[in-house]
Amino acid sequence: MRYAKITPYMFIMPMLLGLILFRFGPIVASFLISFTDWRGTRPPVFVGLGNYLEMFNSDVFWLVLLNTFNFTLLYVPGVMVLGLGLALLVNQKLKGIAVFRGIYYLPAITSMVAVALVWNWIFTARFGVLNHVLRTYLGVSNPPNWLSNPDTALLVLVIVSIWKSAGLPMMIYLAGLKGIPAYLYEAARIDGANGWQQFRHITLPMLTPVSFFVLIITLFDAFSTFEVTFAMTRGGPLNASTTLPFYIYNNAFNFFRYGFSSALAYVLMVIVMILTYINFRMRSRWVVQDAY
Repeated sequence: MRYAKITPYMFIMPMLLGLILFRFGPIVASFLISFTDWRGTRPPVFVGLGNYLEMFNSDVFWLVLLNTFNFTLLYVPGVMVLGLGLALLVNQKLKGIAVFRGIYYLPAITSMVAVALVWNWIFTARFGVLNHVLRTYLGVSNPPNWLSNPDTALLVLVIVSIWKSAGLPMMIYLAGLKGIPAYLYEAARIDGANGWQQFRHITLPMLTPVSFFVLIITLFDAFSTFEVTFAMTRGGPLNASTTLPFYIYNNAFNFFRYGFSSALAYVLMVIVMILTYINFRMRSRWVVQDAY
């Protein structure tokens, strides 16, 4: 009985130690490092807010921040709309529909390196499938160099990311569709509502809690995008496709500016926290609380 109060804590102690050492420890350490100039080969030098001042006075940082927001503004609605559209398609009561669900979900579990190799082949300027179609069938004599053009490189990354990531929202939306009571649609049909009216006044409102969840996880995904940039463009050309996560990686592991990259990471964290807070504050204005 003397050890009854501490026994539960002894069982969770390994997990707590791991959490402190490998989660909270690096978070605190990177926060302290963000106030230093540390290249890894010599002791860190305290510079105060120097890294943050350099960041906000850098034209490259503002370009990267703009790229990040542009990527997010295209990626988040694209994934949500495509995910919902696919969920509506695979929600049909057809023989073998489970096969199509698996096919549409397959990109979400496919290696980004493999995905990047395929899409690089599609968007290659000279021998790419897309430009071949544009030249041969649409008569475009000089199709763009998609991955080397500053105007199109980021858009290509958005398209590839949406294609790869839509499978998970599809499954989440499909679960939400299965939870909508069938009697609502039956009552609407009796009242003379057509398919669009049922979708607008029943499906969409009933899916608002699901849409809110998808919005949050997709927002996190957008602000942590790295693999597609690393595998396809390496942030080029001229930083046109560089987003904050890749910029953090570049400064840390290519330029060995650990203090500056830690400061960037904390700015990214603050941006995500602010956007998440705004979404939760705005939730009551469009999410149907008693949808289920």
